[in-house]
Amino acid sequence: MTPDQAYDNSGHVPDAESFPPRWADEAEAFRKRMGAANRARLGLMYGHGTRQVMDLFTPVRRREGLAIFVHGGYWRRFGRGDFSHFSEGLLRSNWAVAMPSYDLCPRARVSDITREVASAIAAVARELPDLPIRLVGHSAGGHLVARMLAPGVLPEEVASRIERVMPISPVSDLRPLLETTINGDLNLDAEEAKAESPIFQDKPKTPVTVWVGADELPAFLDQARWLAEAWECDHVIEDGRHHFDVIDGLLESESRMVRALLA
Repeated sequence: MTPDQAYDNSGHVPDAESFPPRWADEAEAFRKRMGAANRARLGLMYGHGTRQVMDLFTPVRRREGLAIFVHGGYWRRFGRGDFSHFSEGLLRSNWAVAMPSYDLCPRARVSDITREVASAIAAVARELPDLPIRLVGHSAGGHLVARMLAPGVLPEEVASRIERVMPISPVSDLRPLLETTINGDLNLDAEEAKAESPIFQDKPKTPVTVWVGADELPAFLDQARWLAEAWECDHVIEDGRHHFDVIDGLLESESRMVRALLA
């Protein structure tokens, strides 16, 4: 298997091309429904760039906490508007949910995106003070939420409120991507790849649950295992799930995934 094949999730999942348009349609319908119920604040700015914005969804009842979902797409694709409906399970558990967009490669470097996500988290934390925080991210978003646990990435007053982080199908060691055509957009060099790899961070004190689908590519099973081993944290391999449907657990408040995130 070539390096490109090892990290080609779309080539691995037979109906992969059906997921993004379905996500986008379901997300748009969700935002319309939440907007009609006055439970959506869309396009909140956290920086000066056109993609440095986030959406905030609020539960019907009193907010128990703040969850922040960071989307994936190999740091090159998608935005907050593609995943809005994945707030559903957390909202039904009475948690507010923020979803930031961020600048994409090659316009931005991965290290720039890390700083942008940190800015988004700090901004929404100020917007909803005193609430406990959970971070959850998928794929590249899994990498980004793991990066938030490196010392100094987040302000201490925000970091101290984070009670659990869930990287779903994360890329925890970016060095293998140096050998892929993906890096034509990422423009990683060896130094940045190592600096942006969560497996080289100190083991965090914050509880972490690494989640991955059992039917994912071997490279992603390895990436999840490497992080769980480096951090000596919880590691869930969910049967029957691949890279694109592994996040479906976020749709249901009583799912194993949501229960683990809010534990």
